[in-house]
Amino acid sequence: MASTLVFLLSLLLLPLPSFSQSCTSQTFSNNRLFATCNNLPHLSAALHWTYDTGNSTLSIAFVAPPSRPGGWVAWALNPTGSGMVGAQAVVGLRQSSGGSLVAKTFNISAYGPVTPSRIAFETWGLEAEEDAGGLMTLFATVKLPRGVAKMNQAWQVGPSSTGGIPDKHDFGMGNLNAKGTLDVVSGQSSGGTDSRLKEKNIHGILNTVSWGILLPIGAIIARYLKAFKSLDSAWFYLHVLCQLTGYALGVTGWAIGLNLGKKSKGVQYTTHRNLGIALFSLATLQITALFLRPKKDHKYRVYWNRYHQIVGMAVVILGIINVFRGLEILSPARKWKDAYIVVLCVLGVITLMLEVTTCFIARRRKLDSSDSTKKYNGSGAAKDQRGFQQPLSA
Repeated sequence: MASTLVFLLSLLLLPLPSFSQSCTSQTFSNNRLFATCNNLPHLSAALHWTYDTGNSTLSIAFVAPPSRPGGWVAWALNPTGSGMVGAQAVVGLRQSSGGSLVAKTFNISAYGPVTPSRIAFETWGLEAEEDAGGLMTLFATVKLPRGVAKMNQAWQVGPSSTGGIPDKHDFGMGNLNAKGTLDVVSGQSSGGTDSRLKEKNIHGILNTVSWGILLPIGAIIARYLKAFKSLDSAWFYLHVLCQLTGYALGVTGWAIGLNLGKKSKGVQYTTHRNLGIALFSLATLQITALFLRPKKDHKYRVYWNRYHQIVGMAVVILGIINVFRGLEILSPARKWKDAYIVVLCVLGVITLMLEVTTCFIARRRKLDSSDSTKKYNGSGAAKDQRGFQQPLSA
């Protein structure tokens, strides 16, 4: 059961390409034709191009939907690296809200604000168009260095622009992986994958299993199973096992997340990071408090119990919220997010059933205790003619 759950969660975190339309069916204004086209593996993008070996010119049409209506799209060659820094980009955007589309060049020399500028390649024929469905197309001709047929490429989409400057794009898996190589002669392009993808998947799996599943199960065990006398102290050991295992996996995932943050310069998930730090701090406080737990008959035990319940509930709630934040960042297929929701619903149904059952058990015990008290006080015993209580047994 546990191995099956981990397998399903690992599938949950696999990024899937989202392109559904073949580039061969796309047509352009003015009956423009290109010799080659490739469906790019991320952001529903496609690249069409014709390469003239005689004068080393590359004519391209880059097609992609912006992340929101009124957004922007960009395509770039990077002669010095494989990512954003060093990209020589052509960007299609609006100069103002509701304005016409324009195409501009940007030399992206560092993370942070960018401004229109000349790029390292001679470029002309810049145009940007948008069809009725919101699909944007960039046209450009680029003079490549003679003898260079294979280069790194990158592409991106964004939600909006301000004053002719593209606003920050999203940082989902598709956005981060929108890069690869382009061989203009062989007609092949490839989409790069994030070198940290395996580490991100491990981080996601560990945190989903720990904060998102094991700790809620441990909390359910502690709240309800101790009501069953047949389990005696077994519920306590099950609770401790779930929480310690969840804590160990969660801390490992948390440490991997911090390491990813150090490696991902310019990429920030502030809310997800802060929730992770809060979870680690509260969970560590819970574990430390176990060694300070007063005995059952101690006058402070009732206060310790209340603290333990409140902090434990906070950890469970924050953990579930942060799992959903992580899923938004990884952007898996919708069905995997739905699968986690189903897991939570199953735990919710189990909780509701146990709540009803334990309330019934508590009420039954209270009635039994009341009957015993009445018999002990003589209120339920038979009396003789003089009004004296008769013995309960011979």
